[in-house]
Amino acid sequence: MAVELGYSPEVDDLVKRTTAFIHEVVLPIENANDGDITAAGGDDLRRDLNSQAKELGIFAPHAPVEFGGHGLSMSDRVPVFEAGGYSTFGPAALHIGAPDEGNVHMLAHIADDEQKLKYLAPLASGDARSAFAMTEPAPGAGSDPNQLRTEATKVDGGWKINGEKRFITGAEGAGFYIIMARTAGAPGDRGGATMFLAPGDTPGIEVTRHIHTTDRAMIGGHCEVRFTDVFVPDADVLGEVDQGYRYAQVRLGPARMTHVMRWLGVAVRCHEVGVDYVAHRNGFGGTLGDLGMIQQMVADNEIDLAASRALLVKACYELDQGRHASSETSIAKTFAAEAYLRVVDRSIQMCGGLGVSDDLPLARLQRELRPFRIYDGPSEVHRWALARRAVGRARKNRASTQPGENA
Repeated sequence: MAVELGYSPEVDDLVKRTTAFIHEVVLPIENANDGDITAAGGDDLRRDLNSQAKELGIFAPHAPVEFGGHGLSMSDRVPVFEAGGYSTFGPAALHIGAPDEGNVHMLAHIADDEQKLKYLAPLASGDARSAFAMTEPAPGAGSDPNQLRTEATKVDGGWKINGEKRFITGAEGAGFYIIMARTAGAPGDRGGATMFLAPGDTPGIEVTRHIHTTDRAMIGGHCEVRFTDVFVPDADVLGEVDQGYRYAQVRLGPARMTHVMRWLGVAVRCHEVGVDYVAHRNGFGGTLGDLGMIQQMVADNEIDLAASRALLVKACYELDQGRHASSETSIAKTFAAEAYLRVVDRSIQMCGGLGVSDDLPLARLQRELRPFRIYDGPSEVHRWALARRAVGRARKNRASTQPGENA
């Protein structure tokens, strides 16, 4: 039986309307502000664009229907998020950007009814933003989450949290935080983490510094945050105590794929800019697009984009089947993060001097794309995890077929 790779008329229509909104409304604002969303208005701009997206019926396509979204599956999000990601302001405009999109997904699956009303409802509607506070300064949790050092201590009626976090996207102005803190064991131990929900104005939460990074399209920045005796009532524990790492997997795999979807839109845009240039720029007796070396770059871009999309579709299919898809999401994320950089680099090269100028968006789009090799797990960590699983399978297979032999 053939695998269905098409989309429903409803999804195709949503893609069409999203594409029009991005090109007609969002792209001109991004270009006029050199891709800096803070300079463009930050939260005020987001609210205005969110209102327009709601009027067009394209707002929060991933959010549950009962909270005002379209309730799209992971597979159906692929073309919609790609269309929205064509502009670096698109995710904020449609409310499909990190960390809010991933937090909506996680709260919809884990939060209890009261927590959904208190936290998910305002987040899904765009009335509030959120932050996911897990990574920490060295020697705390980063690529190795088991190094978690922020601690939550049980007190009467709830918990008190103390610790420092770093690279917390959207922290400035967040309506609430999802805080990962250790409730059992010691740094380096597996397990023992719990997720807590805390309003942004909770006493003891302090944004201490904005970290200046190459990307400029994230509202609320990437920040250092200090938690000092932050009290969280028992009612705001997200899920079960000591099960935070397990719950994080509900968010991380899908969030990696939605990153791949959004950045795919940017990579496609870079490719289109490059191809348009070489198709019309004259030189050496014809257009640049007639030259073999340029044609190889164009073809390699096409291959990288097609391969990224295929790996993304496969991973999303696995997630929609209810599987963890750890390997599929790692493969798709790692390949795409590196492929997109190849695409933008070739596109810059095809455009020559203009490619590194402000006359074209390529140089600043490269600036936005580069962190993706680090965000949501560095490529090296994903490769390590993939190799570890493959070697583990080989050892298990050897042991099962030759039980008497020391493998």
